Amino acid sequence: MVNTEKTKRYEELLLQIQGLTDGETEQVSVLANVAAAIHEAMGFWWTGFYLVKGELLVLGPFQGPVACYRIKHGRGVCGTAWARRETVVVPDVEQFPGHIACSSLSRSEIVVPVFGASSRVCAVLDIDSRELGTFDDTDARYLERIAQMVSAAVFTATE
Repeated sequence: MVNTEKTKRYEELLLQIQGLTDGETEQVSVLANVAAAIHEAMGFWWTGFYLVKGELLVLGPFQGPVACYRIKHGRGVCGTAWARRETVVVPDVEQFPGHIACSSLSRSEIVVPVFGASSRVCAVLDIDSRELGTFDDTDARYLERIAQMVSAAVFTATE
């Protein structure tokens, strides 16, 4: 069953993200505004980016409570999405082996890799919810499109 309200919010969000990324190349600024736009439009608990720095994901711009500074490759949901090079949807973080609890209030999570021009993962978009089962295929599809827009703006030109 398609959630038409969620789809409508994402369609409006895509237009906003397009406006925020068109012609912009300042990485921190774009990531900060994209995280803020997603967070405001969708009402998630935590929305942000982790940037690939060597063998670590390092905390980037975000909206929400304080977060973990660094995550190792393959660890937790973020490190797993990076290692697998694919979106990971977790309906219940307590059931995810090796989940890193930056906040005990987080109950479900989605992490989307952001690729650069060489198809290398440059960052991940991490979103947490205080509710179980928040994220589905609709979220994955739209957030992957947003990750592509971010990539085109600030990661493909820097590689």
